[in-house]
Amino acid sequence: MINNTGKIVSTLILVTVLALPALLVAQISIGSDLSKISYERPSEYIIGGVEISGVEYLDKNVIIMLSELDVGTRIKVPGDEITNAIRKLWEQGLFDNISITATKIQGNKIFLKLNLRERPRLSKFSFTGIRKSEADDIREKINLTRGDVVTDHLMIKTKRIIKGFYAEKGYMNADVNIKEKPDKTHPNFEDLIIDISKNRKVKIKHILIEGNSHLSDDAVRSAMKETKEKGVFNPLDSLGPLTINLVGDAVTLKFGKFRDDLVKYFKDNYKIKFKGSKYIEKNYKDDLNLVIAKYNKKGYRDAHIVSDSVYRIDDQNLIIAINIGEGNKYYFRNISWVGNTVYSSMFLSTILGIYKGDVYNKELLETNLQFNPAGFDVSSLYMDNGYLFFNATPVEVNVENDSIDLEIRVYEGKQARIKNVTIKGNDKTNDHVVIREIRTRPGQLFSRSDVIRTTRELANLRYFNAETINPNIVPNPGEGTVDIEYQVEETSADQIELSGGWGYGRIIGTLGLSFNNFSLNNIFKKGAWKPVPSGDGQKLALRFQTYGKDYLSWSVSFTEPWLGGRKPNALTVSYYHSIYTNGLPKSDTNRSKFVIDGVTIGLGKRLTWPDDYFTLYQGINFQLYQLQNYATIFPIGSGTGNYNNISYEIILGRNSVDQPIYPRKGSEISLGLELTPPYSLFSDKDYSQIGDTEKYQWIEYHKWKFKAYWYFELFDKLVLTPRFRFGFLGHYNSELGTTPFERFYLGGDGLSGTTNYDGREVVGMRGYENESVTPLYYKDRNIGGTIFARYTLELRYPITLNPSSTIFVLAFAEAGNSWLGATGFDPFDLKRGAGFGLRVFLPMFGMLGLDWAYGFDPIPGIPSAAGSHFHFSLNQSLD
Repeated sequence: MINNTGKIVSTLILVTVLALPALLVAQISIGSDLSKISYERPSEYIIGGVEISGVEYLDKNVIIMLSELDVGTRIKVPGDEITNAIRKLWEQGLFDNISITATKIQGNKIFLKLNLRERPRLSKFSFTGIRKSEADDIREKINLTRGDVVTDHLMIKTKRIIKGFYAEKGYMNADVNIKEKPDKTHPNFEDLIIDISKNRKVKIKHILIEGNSHLSDDAVRSAMKETKEKGVFNPLDSLGPLTINLVGDAVTLKFGKFRDDLVKYFKDNYKIKFKGSKYIEKNYKDDLNLVIAKYNKKGYRDAHIVSDSVYRIDDQNLIIAINIGEGNKYYFRNISWVGNTVYSSMFLSTILGIYKGDVYNKELLETNLQFNPAGFDVSSLYMDNGYLFFNATPVEVNVENDSIDLEIRVYEGKQARIKNVTIKGNDKTNDHVVIREIRTRPGQLFSRSDVIRTTRELANLRYFNAETINPNIVPNPGEGTVDIEYQVEETSADQIELSGGWGYGRIIGTLGLSFNNFSLNNIFKKGAWKPVPSGDGQKLALRFQTYGKDYLSWSVSFTEPWLGGRKPNALTVSYYHSIYTNGLPKSDTNRSKFVIDGVTIGLGKRLTWPDDYFTLYQGINFQLYQLQNYATIFPIGSGTGNYNNISYEIILGRNSVDQPIYPRKGSEISLGLELTPPYSLFSDKDYSQIGDTEKYQWIEYHKWKFKAYWYFELFDKLVLTPRFRFGFLGHYNSELGTTPFERFYLGGDGLSGTTNYDGREVVGMRGYENESVTPLYYKDRNIGGTIFARYTLELRYPITLNPSSTIFVLAFAEAGNSWLGATGFDPFDLKRGAGFGLRVFLPMFGMLGLDWAYGFDPIPGIPSAAGSHFHFSLNQSLD
């Protein structure tokens, strides 16, 4: 018997568990004082106490709870309770050694001790065998942090994530080994050294197509968006056999075979691919669906994948084999409407645009029923008239041979009125700025086109991320109402221009600040300066430019987009000043200077006719030119005098682009006229007998400008944009002629900079030096052109549309010219160029561009004007 004085000289080891996840080993050592414990006759005890040893970093109470060996619990010794406790602790993955011993027995109470050894914890980890940029990307994916318990599961998961990371890049043979190294400075902590060997990429060598007869192999492969064969360029491969075959075909007059042999040679040896040939299973499965979708569009509604297989042929190449069941080609026959009361069946069929005998195209049917981004659809017809709960379900009621009869079952429902309209996410921009752009108002009938238009208007503010604007529409069928919540994400609208460059033989420095969401009302509020008052949608722009003591220019402008707060009438007031000198002091009689002061007051208005995409801008401009000894640079008379320019400007425009940074659809069209009073027509002066200083003291002209830009999304995010610009500078009096001010200078990057001292308009054209495509440029008198035309065709594709850094690449062809007058104007006499470029939009700096272009046509008198040129652009100066 065991007495109460606790004369225990030995300990019963009930269970010992080593780090064997699939095998639990029980060992029992019975001492002389514990002879009552027997496997054959287990005894029942009440747990009197539980002691934890070997644990330093875990909560001991949590361990007891997990083991379910709570004080007061009845257990059998030996018994399942001990075994289950060990299993539960082992499943946590926190220990690599577990044993439970009895330290004391008093009557029917047993006291237990849990002997545990914690698994090591992660101190730090590092990578070998890969670049730092790759290591940074992997760190984010594996999500390891200091203090994580280093378990087998953690090691296996880490390897799996890394291998998956490289498999998505085409490295399907990547090897990952993780070495554990004790951290000598921290007990029970260890470092992980992750050694990665990417090995060579595994590429898709061939995609074999079987079972297809109505679509060619290439047509099937082209339907696969992400899964592509690797390119081939082997011009010398099979060249010998080809020559022999071609000679034989020619001698035997087998011209058809001659053509086939030549085509086969080029198809086998010249496969230029612009997309990687890596295999990603998810993308491959999606591409199989795209293949079937392409068949469905051609009328093969029963097309399906019979079988497909992917197999390796070596360590670097794999083959995909696809067997297609095409089925029969079907056609639409009879289309009937059921349930429509608002619109007639004939009218709905006209909107649907599908007629008897058309090839069966399920995608076109769904598009013209539900949502057609390129045109009108039946759903828009109803939803723009308040029928939010409208639904149209096409049902195939009869399939006979190759013809299908459809019954389109319409549920019109009741018209829904807008109940609540809210904005969420505008943390910086004030509510009234957003609300005034919203076309959906409480009490109105719901209109889907108004929701789409509101999304466009919010994107064009440039205060929000255009890619994440989300109208959350919450209908309430019971009440016949709908709530609309516009979810927006603020992005930086302010911009800074800080640059230094080399031009005209000297260093030019520029500092520009543009606050595009400024608040004049909060300018005196102490807490509003963060760093400037913002939120009211006003624009304040400041710009300063200088190089040394020769040139200084500064300007300031302010725009209130909603003058009065009720209508979109934009008031703009601006002032600018510039001075250009030859660097001599004011006291020197040889000092030359050209000073310009200008003020502009303009009012822009959004029109409602012909539609509300139209705008009208009117402005009054005043400019004062002061010249002193400037005849050698600006060819007017003696080069000394004051010249005044007071003009009225009117611009009629239409802008329907979907977003300002990377537009995918819509257009920008404008026609502008700037004119001065015809002073000479009210004067009896003989302008042929007076000097230039008096002749041009009051500048007169009429200036016409037209531009048209279109945007077409050819495929997903691939945008084609044709552009055209034209300008004409005319005069009222033939004796006076066309003013030397306000002329057009074509060529280069379109940045006016310090050359804009005579009001000239610099128009960019890539492939040529700045302003070089201008008549008589650097020859005789540099007076610019009075007519210009420029044509552009550009193809764009985005790298990223992240609002913090929108990046896209482009390729372009461009043609244009400028002419001295109408007598020499020839719209077909154009200078041509082509090239490619990159655009980066940073909210803080605006749109930055770098283009390379080659000008194909030489410029007389300027050998270096055409040819290879790089162009830097700022804020779309090349447009």
